[in-house]
Amino acid sequence: METKALRKQAEAVIPTDWGKFIMKAYASSENNIMPHIVIESIDLDKSEPIILRIHSECMTGDLFHSNKCDCGEQLDTSMQKIAAEGGMLIYLRQEGRGIGLINKLKAYQKQAEGFDTIEANVLLGFKADLRDFSLAINILREEDVKAVKLLTNNPEKIEIFKDSGIELIERLPLEIKPKQENLSYLKTKKYELGHLLNSL
Repeated sequence: METKALRKQAEAVIPTDWGKFIMKAYASSENNIMPHIVIESIDLDKSEPIILRIHSECMTGDLFHSNKCDCGEQLDTSMQKIAAEGGMLIYLRQEGRGIGLINKLKAYQKQAEGFDTIEANVLLGFKADLRDFSLAINILREEDVKAVKLLTNNPEKIEIFKDSGIELIERLPLEIKPKQENLSYLKTKKYELGHLLNSL
């Protein structure tokens, strides 16, 4: 977890399947090999409210398209919207709700035994969610963003904008059609973590 202020360490234009974006690496030091990432539309007008997605790293979902969660589909949907309408995605390196990939896989084993995602984390000695979304506020200030339209279902991400100096104009829902493999996961997000999921 970062303890010092995040600063932009490098940036470059990246062509993707969705179009060209500017990718920026944010860390407290240029020697950090796992920086947080900003993906933003080229020529993004930050004097106006921008579409924003704050996305926590999920290697299993984002990279390998695991159906145990909705993370990869949320990422793809966000990138499609940002490509079409302009905006920014902040990719926070907080794998497994902050417990890391190794512990996340251990938690998956607990889930296979019948525990939900929260219970699995607790059995491993962790809180339900260790992520720090205020890191995104640090980055937004560095990027001189004044106001956002936030792509999220997570009330904790909404909460970080209170007294931040960055105006939250509106919440844009980001619901993904449930699959059999992730239905229990989504229900836990809704009923235990308070996520704003109207389709369940």
